[in-house]
Formats: sequence, structure tokens, C-alpha cells
Amino acid sequence: MQAVLTDAEERMKKALATLDKEFARLRTGRATTSLLDGLRVDYYGTPTPLDQIASVATPDSRTITIQPWDRKAFSDVERAILKSDLGLTPVNDGKIIRISIPPLTEDRRKDLAKVAKKYAEEAKVAVRNIRRDANEALKKKKNDKSISEDDQHRGQEDVQKLTDAYIAKAEDILSKKEKEIMEI
Repeated sequence: MQAVLTDAEERMKKALATLDKEFARLRTGRATTSLLDGLRVDYYGTPTPLDQIASVATPDSRTITIQPWDRKAFSDVERAILKSDLGLTPVNDGKIIRISIPPLTEDRRKDLAKVAKKYAEEAKVAVRNIRRDANEALKKKKNDKSISEDDQHRGQEDVQKLTDAYIAKAEDILSKKEKEIMEI
């Protein structure tokens, strides 16, 4: 029974870690290198993560700088940024690529808050699916006679407490992100 609970908790932690990654890529008007984490550059015909062909830095809160190690990669990096759905425009001065992060409009902030809610809801659904899987595993153990019916009920109560705790954590993460998005 403890193995089922431990497995469920590990999977719930991963669901919240995924939520954190999604939120890190959500633009909040502040420059951060994590905005470009999922960006792949077509480098010599191979989709390559940006951080493997360039150094990415944030010299101030409104600017991201990208310095490709290969001179030929400048245009590929620019093209990848323009093609992405980030809505950012790179400026290439021949030595470094700069991206200015414009301040967010009120409408854009509201749209980002909706996207954040969607990500949080997906994480909560994942946590609930993990609860369902754990309860099914407990039911199967009871049917195999490896645990008693009382143990199954206790296990289901523990799984529910775990689920409630992780859904509350997801809500907490969401409220912090919404506050960050709506902050001017």
C-alpha cells in the first residue's frame, strides 16, 4: 500500500514540476532566459536547442542577449525567434543578437492570466488522474487479497489527502503567477 502512495506522490510532484516549467516559459514582461528554453534552431539542417549553439543572458530586466558561437548561426537564430510564437523581434548587430522585451498591455496580461489558468487546470487534471490510478491499484490489491478492505479505504483516504494537498499547491503556484503577470 505504501508503494502505491509513494508512486502517486512522485507522479504528482512531476505534474507540478511540469507546471513550473510551463509557467517559466510564460512571458511576464520581465526578461528571463527561460523564455527561450523550448526554442530550437535549424542549425545545419538539425533542430538544435538554442542553449547548445549560443550563450543566452539577461543584462537587464528588459533585454535578452544571444551570442551564437558560430558566426553562420546568427541568421538561423534570428529566423527561429521570428518563427516562434513568442512575439519577440531580434536585433542583430553582427556581434550579438538583442531581444527587447516590451512592457505588456493590459489585454495581453489578461490573456496570459487565462493561459496560466489553463496550465494550472491541466496540472490539476493530471493530479486527479494519478489519484484515479492509485485508487485502481489499491482496488486491485484488495481483489488480489494482498490488502484488506479497511486498508483499501485507509489508502484511498491517504490518496485523497495527497491529491488535495497537490491541488492546493497548484492553486498556490497559479495565484503567485497571476500576481506576477498582473504586476506592472
